[in-house]
Amino acid sequence: MSRIGKHPVPVPAGVTVQVTGQTVTAKGKLGQLSLNLIDEIEAKLEDGKITVLPRTETVRARQNWATARTNVANLVTGVDKGFTRNLEITGVGYKAAVAGSELVLNLGFSHDIRYPIPAGITMKCDKPTSISISGADKQQVGQIAAEIRGYRPPEPYKGKGVKYDNETIIRKEGKKK
Repeated sequence: MSRIGKHPVPVPAGVTVQVTGQTVTAKGKLGQLSLNLIDEIEAKLEDGKITVLPRTETVRARQNWATARTNVANLVTGVDKGFTRNLEITGVGYKAAVAGSELVLNLGFSHDIRYPIPAGITMKCDKPTSISISGADKQQVGQIAAEIRGYRPPEPYKGKGVKYDNETIIRKEGKKK
């Protein structure tokens, strides 16, 4: 039995959840999200909790049971509290700023990188060297953070680049004389 999949997902106050067939829809103060489950997995809403169970004992159903439960939990948490990913920029002259509906990155290239902010996502730059990405969809927030980090990943010699705030860069020693 799956250790993660067997736990029901509690629905907090202020969030409404509907389960219709293979679609789970959650609506809260941060918006509305929906998730389509595979045919081998079923979801039930009872007593303010969502229970995710495999329909059959196939290998595919057992593999996706905990994943489906975690995705449903992320759906409920996203519309209630949301998700945030923080990035830090290190390097001389490297900076970021939000200009209208774009994130403008100056990362040492000959041009500025303009990243359009998608609907449902908010970005803040409290300092020129920090970016905060927030939204209801955990996958979308993580994907945007990974794309921004991908423009200039941190390098191990001087530590320059864009990194997650909780990421540790293992530094290397430079050339010896």
